[in-house]
Amino acid sequence: MATIDPTGGRTGPVVPASQTLPEITAKAVVLGVVLSIVLAAANAYLGLFAGMTVSASIPAAVISMAVLRLFARSNILENNIVQTAASAGESLAAGVIFTVPALIILETWTEFHYWEVTLIAGFGGLLGVLFTIPLRRALIVEQPLRFPEGVATAEVLKVADSGGGGIGYLMTAGGVGALFKLGGLGLQLWHEAIEYARFAGGTVLYIGTNLSPALVGVGYIVGLNVAVLLLVGGLLNWWIVIPTIVASGGVTDGDPVAIAGTLWSTQTRYLGVGAMVVGGLWALVQLRASLVSGIRSGIEAYHRVRAGGGDDVLRTERDAPMPWIGWTLLLSVVPLFFVFNLFTGSAAVSAVMAAVMLVAGFLFSAVAGYMAGLVGSSNNPISGVTIATLLVSSLLLLVMMGADNPAGPAAALFIAAVVACGGAIAGDNMQDLKAGYLVGATPCKQQVMQAVGVVAAATVMAPILTLLLRAYGIGIATAEHPEPLAAPQATLMASVAQGVFGGDLPWTMVFIGMAIAAAVIVIDLVLERRGAAFRAPVLAVAVGIYLPLELEVPIFVGGVIASVAERARRRSGGDAGARHGLLFAAGLITGEALVGILMAVPIVLTSNPAVLAVGVPPQTWVGLLLLVGVLFGLYRSATSEGEANG
Repeated sequence: MATIDPTGGRTGPVVPASQTLPEITAKAVVLGVVLSIVLAAANAYLGLFAGMTVSASIPAAVISMAVLRLFARSNILENNIVQTAASAGESLAAGVIFTVPALIILETWTEFHYWEVTLIAGFGGLLGVLFTIPLRRALIVEQPLRFPEGVATAEVLKVADSGGGGIGYLMTAGGVGALFKLGGLGLQLWHEAIEYARFAGGTVLYIGTNLSPALVGVGYIVGLNVAVLLLVGGLLNWWIVIPTIVASGGVTDGDPVAIAGTLWSTQTRYLGVGAMVVGGLWALVQLRASLVSGIRSGIEAYHRVRAGGGDDVLRTERDAPMPWIGWTLLLSVVPLFFVFNLFTGSAAVSAVMAAVMLVAGFLFSAVAGYMAGLVGSSNNPISGVTIATLLVSSLLLLVMMGADNPAGPAAALFIAAVVACGGAIAGDNMQDLKAGYLVGATPCKQQVMQAVGVVAAATVMAPILTLLLRAYGIGIATAEHPEPLAAPQATLMASVAQGVFGGDLPWTMVFIGMAIAAAVIVIDLVLERRGAAFRAPVLAVAVGIYLPLELEVPIFVGGVIASVAERARRRSGGDAGARHGLLFAAGLITGEALVGILMAVPIVLTSNPAVLAVGVPPQTWVGLLLLVGVLFGLYRSATSEGEANG
């Protein structure tokens, strides 16, 4: 099984615990707030328009380094603080746009209400920040999770700070990732994905892959074990369940690719939702000792500081004080209770909603953080986590409010919106805390800036959504906006909420997914008892079932390259290639993420997704051939013993 040194080949963080550098400075706060707002706006449009968002930790780090170089004094921890605040904006935008526009689609709202949206986004995001504090030690310090974007961000910060060895690998791969994204998404010289399906033997056979260097980089960082499990989950869905449904239904007419995609989006992805629910609960069971230990140690550290004996707590282990977290959690529930009560008019229902929100928020923040550690923030299926929350809350409200209550679906969406914001922030924050752990940041200062970034983005989410609604329309075609922003996730959430109250959701798929998760847990326990190097964490399989197969293929290829390169290094006796490969993988993610964010600007300004297209028919073979070249470059970097400084 391939392994990647999470410190990038170093024996410790860049800044040791014994050294103190300025982190939260005036310029860092201003720059972090501005970037949080800008990235929130970009991701809000991109998500509503294309159904995808881009992790902004790396772009924020690159922008921060470029700006802070203009000042006489700046350091790596200050850059890390800026990206921590800035990336909170794009994460919060994902949580909001996946859920809140569903209220427009359901026609519960005709416009976005400022205070309701701000409170849901702000307090939902703050809950995500607060829940990640006791999770930090459990998931980052004590669990061998990769956190690919966190590792990549740390490598970008390290190389920029040192200005030395390995920067050539990072810059070269960054250019490759950027040009690849520009050629596919921008110039549209090739399709970004290859999909093929055909009818055979009374069923449908499907294969597909995304031509994304960044996904290959993610696969390289997470390693072969996780990459295999993701692919296994995807193949289970696309090669077994979907063909079985087609065969049993006798559907042999129409576009086979479209038929397979429709079955995935309307039925079989709920296998992944059911598996995530069981997997999330099991993850909490496994992490219970670490969580209790983290909370206990946080409280003990707080008491030592109060007693004047807190000097023995290392700077790099100082989290926000646990009593503060507890009180802030309680205070956060109060305004949300009043928002719920304003909508439902029932104190009892609102109290249940608040309780469900807290429990589900903690559960799915932990799940989102764990999954971000497995596959990264960009591939973290927050929509699946949100659907699971929506199912649970809808069922409870169905019992309390009745199936004929028109406020039921919207009430469930309020809960899901808060949890989605919390889960999105939790996954992204764990990446930031991982980067901070690798460079030697102070956790409590990062947690403060995470909250600052959330508040900054929350205050502008309603105006941003209102602007987009008036300019383009969202989800519903009208005479004024005949081709509105598609808002695919929000449309899905609206249909799920209505489906629960209408009784037409594919519950069989949810229950089968739960059974699959239980079977995977048993398999993993057997592997653990045998001391096997290969393990089967259930959430990796659940994510694989939920995600499109096309995303999992390049991740698997990246994992294979990591494994093959590691074996080659063992034969040669060298180890420099481990760091070079990691830098190359980080560069692929960096370049693609930067262009993904920058491409949102001309799309927003022109409302044209093909604004940069050159007008020639896309040639998919060109993209495939170039990706093969990228794979070769990654392997050569991962087995190279020379140094590239650029």
